[in-house]
Amino acid sequence: MNYMTIALIVIGLIALVAFWLYVSDQRLGSRLTREWGELPESYQGNAEASLKEAYEAQRRMVKYDSRVDDLTWHDLDMFRVFKQINATQSSIGAERLYSRLRGFNFGDAAVNEPLIDFFTQHPQERLKVQKDFSRLGRVDHNQSQNYLLHTTESSLHGITKYVIMGAIPLVSLVVLGVSFPLGSANLIPASGMVLLLSALFNIIYFQKEKATLEGELTAMSYLVRTIVTAQKLAKIKTPVQQEIRDNLRPLAAITEFAFAFRTTDANEMAMLMDYINGLFMLPFIAYNFVLKRLQNKHDAALNLWASVGDLEVAIAIANYRLAIQDTCQPVFRPGSVEADTLVHPLLLDAVANPVNWRRNTIITGSNASGKSTYVKSVAVNCILAQTINTCTAKSFALQPGNVITAMAVQDDLAQGDSYFVAEIKAIKRLLDLVATGQHCYGFVDEILKGTNTVERIAASASVVAWLNQYPSLVMIATHDNELTEMLSATCDNWHFQETVTKDHGVEFDYLLRQGPATSHNAIALLGTMDYPESLITEANQLATAFEKSKRWPQVE
Repeated sequence: MNYMTIALIVIGLIALVAFWLYVSDQRLGSRLTREWGELPESYQGNAEASLKEAYEAQRRMVKYDSRVDDLTWHDLDMFRVFKQINATQSSIGAERLYSRLRGFNFGDAAVNEPLIDFFTQHPQERLKVQKDFSRLGRVDHNQSQNYLLHTTESSLHGITKYVIMGAIPLVSLVVLGVSFPLGSANLIPASGMVLLLSALFNIIYFQKEKATLEGELTAMSYLVRTIVTAQKLAKIKTPVQQEIRDNLRPLAAITEFAFAFRTTDANEMAMLMDYINGLFMLPFIAYNFVLKRLQNKHDAALNLWASVGDLEVAIAIANYRLAIQDTCQPVFRPGSVEADTLVHPLLLDAVANPVNWRRNTIITGSNASGKSTYVKSVAVNCILAQTINTCTAKSFALQPGNVITAMAVQDDLAQGDSYFVAEIKAIKRLLDLVATGQHCYGFVDEILKGTNTVERIAASASVVAWLNQYPSLVMIATHDNELTEMLSATCDNWHFQETVTKDHGVEFDYLLRQGPATSHNAIALLGTMDYPESLITEANQLATAFEKSKRWPQVE
């Protein structure tokens, strides 16, 4: 085989790789263009456990006025809301968005509106940015933020050993390369044997050590790849281009070691790079060099991580507003919560309702009439307003404040808590937060339903009366109409209602009405399910008797 043939083969391989990269880029661009303005159809990568790890690391670095605690996050199904917004392509963007939804400063949603507008109006630049983030990709449990917190504790020991181990096959290759032209009969087999043995030993040892240092190497790999991505982003003209360049400048030298931290994807190129890394111990040798630079430029690394993450968060928010369409930016001002045509973001074809929440409010209504959904709609939008400056309404105004709930309460077998104990613990959180004097928005569904009727009503009324002493707003959904009478002087009463017919069963319009509920549907529902007529008649008679005398008659 002559040199011309070899050159043609090399050129052909280069052309093939270039064509493959071009096709991949075109497919990526088509997918991102097709998905723009749509809610994410599927959710791959970034499990909540991974996102929460990053959030816990981030909360040690950044102090917020308020945070959405785990119970409130669970009650409001906020992870589903997050997934609906999460049009990010990388872990850094998803982690930043998740943390943004869980912490905020009062009166400052901390989103970059000019950047959101820019990506809405400049599709070409947005597509370039999305492509770079997509190539960075998602790596669950990458621990990069936690790693940035503890760079001084993470250095690898025995760096000299790794240098020597990596140098042996390298020297053998050099000797072998020199020996062939010289025709040295002694050096060729000796250097070849050393190369073979050292290669086998290094690769096996590398795989073993890599398993024990997987967390450190994953974190370092994603950090270095993020810095490489930032270099690409710094070349795209955006409103934060100079900010990224400024944060990147002290870290530019780190990208020299990017070759040692290739992607962990299970493709042929990644596997080949993994063997090359193992042969020369490249990640272990590069690790401490990169770590030293991160230690010296710690603040710059943190700032770069935040600015790059915010770039993708802005794209996600812009996409969400376009996909939902009927959204608005909230107005922050003292006083009540007011909204026009508010809907729950997770419901398709949701019935819109107004909000005029000026004092503690009790919402009554039948099962499935819409009261719990309405309460959650207000609560979710109080969070979205203060975190991503976006609400699913035509208008939304509120005074900044904490958001806390006691809704989807469950017993806790691990802690030995019954349902009622778990419930009163959840409500105590709300009371403690209100007692600090900070402005709070509290939301309670089926207050104290885990105990008997008399004590439930007495305790519930006392809880609301106590809350009336503080400048917070609490919204309570309940079946206990007695509360609407007991607290009518200090609380507003709203309700939802339904109609029940033999032919159509129960029908709801899901519209909010003023005043307490005046209808019930539980006994009527028995009729739609063909319960015995005599049973239904007796149930209605017992209910009517109780409503007249407030005492239950004896049943024979």
